[in-house]
Amino acid sequence: MNYWLVKSEPAAYAWEQFVRDGGTAWTGVRNFTARLNLRAMKRGDLVCFYHSVTCKEVVGVAKVTKEAYPDATADEGDWSCVDLAPVKPLPKPVTLEVIKADAVLNGIPLVRQSRLSVSALTKEQFTRLLALGGTKA
Repeated sequence: MNYWLVKSEPAAYAWEQFVRDGGTAWTGVRNFTARLNLRAMKRGDLVCFYHSVTCKEVVGVAKVTKEAYPDATADEGDWSCVDLAPVKPLPKPVTLEVIKADAVLNGIPLVRQSRLSVSALTKEQFTRLLALGGTKA
């Protein structure tokens, strides 16, 4: 199993909407590194859902329900998307400030490459995020 972090602006697509929808195609990614990460995702992989721009916090856990396929929202180019479904909210959202201060997390792509919308996490990093959020996988 692999572990991931995806980012979404709450004004564009918030965790609460994701939960109401019961899942979504994770479309609109237009970064080559993020595209490679999408293509590496496997069904059943777990994903941290991060609210970017305003809240800047991990708010929930999702899972990959469908592996990479062509992104129908792309007007041109070879872009991919995956399907994600919510698993559970974090009882306590994990802020970017907490992530930066944590020895296990301060080197994750979210901190080092702040514009990367889909990034990989190690099992240790994923487990640590969940622990800080008051839950387990």
